[in-house]
Amino acid sequence: MASTSSGSHIRIGIVTISDRASQGVYPDESGPAIVAVLREFIAGDWTPIARLVPDERHLIEAELCRLADDDGCCLVVTTGGTGPAPRDVTPEATAAVCDKLLPGFGELMRAVSLKSVPTAILSRQTAGIRGRCLIVNLPGKPKSIRECLEAVFPAIPYCIDLIGGPCITGTDCIQVFRPKV
Repeated sequence: MASTSSGSHIRIGIVTISDRASQGVYPDESGPAIVAVLREFIAGDWTPIARLVPDERHLIEAELCRLADDDGCCLVVTTGGTGPAPRDVTPEATAAVCDKLLPGFGELMRAVSLKSVPTAILSRQTAGIRGRCLIVNLPGKPKSIRECLEAVFPAIPYCIDLIGGPCITGTDCIQVFRPKV
């Protein structure tokens, strides 16, 4: 079992932000897609804590805080709400609860997505740190989720190391970067 130095289990928050999925209009496919990709990328045991919330900034902020502060997640990955539509407020919610923003995550995800679709420039994903938790915004489509996680995941374990989180190791499916000592 993968664990932190204090012996607690690794917990990762998965937050799907969607008005229609939260109302039961259609099933959430994006949250399970994140879990599937992370299961491929992370060696050892970890627990996903999945949440489904509507596109309401105060609800998104509250859930991000709850996962980071109360549930002890070292990583929270969101999906949805990163476009230019009026109800797309995930980046604003993320920025409001983070101590530091890490804009390089969004820059890389947009660059990778632009190879597939020209509308990737409309995406506003970002990432940031709240205490000992890294929060990463992903787009809402399962294909884009995989594409973006493949791009940014190599930096995620080292970022979590730097903020005092548990040691996450990658599988043979993905090359994780850590500087040589």
